[in-house]
Amino acid sequence: MRYQITGKQIDVGDALQTHVKQELGEAVDKYAQRPTDALVVFSRNAHEYVCEATVHLSTGLTAQAKAHATEIYAAFDDCRDKMEKQLRRYKRRLKDHHKERSQPVELIGASSYILAGTHDSEETEPETLQPMIIAEMETTIPSLSVGEAVMQMELAGAPMLVFRNEKTGGVNVVHRRDDGNVGWIDT
Repeated sequence: MRYQITGKQIDVGDALQTHVKQELGEAVDKYAQRPTDALVVFSRNAHEYVCEATVHLSTGLTAQAKAHATEIYAAFDDCRDKMEKQLRRYKRRLKDHHKERSQPVELIGASSYILAGTHDSEETEPETLQPMIIAEMETTIPSLSVGEAVMQMELAGAPMLVFRNEKTGGVNVVHRRDDGNVGWIDT
């Protein structure tokens, strides 16, 4: 597994990097068969240290965790525990409800855009109805079953997930509804 351990305006020493590689490696190997890479970012928010970790698995799942503590090692340990809990739930769901996936999830490329929001304070009409593009990025869309898409959305804590349906081949969306249920849009 590849590790990228960085600090935002914090010097991340060799001892902390070794601790992160050892502890996160044990936690991820316990529940995930083929992790590909891990990104761990340390930062400081007033008197607290913040640890954010992202682990990408070959199955297409991206597990994320974030924790705060007054000491940097405690922040990492809390973050690792949250990550371990997510991976444990993921593995339990795979074991209970889904057969093992023999091949990694297929990913297709797509473009992602960030559009400028409307400002309600402006009383004048905009000159054009075309939205202003603030940023353009490349993203990937996984090929999943509907159940796997819902599981990935819930584990990542995302409000929605765009995916390619393995059965139909069409682009689908699952999203968290205001009433707490999950909605599925099949094009």
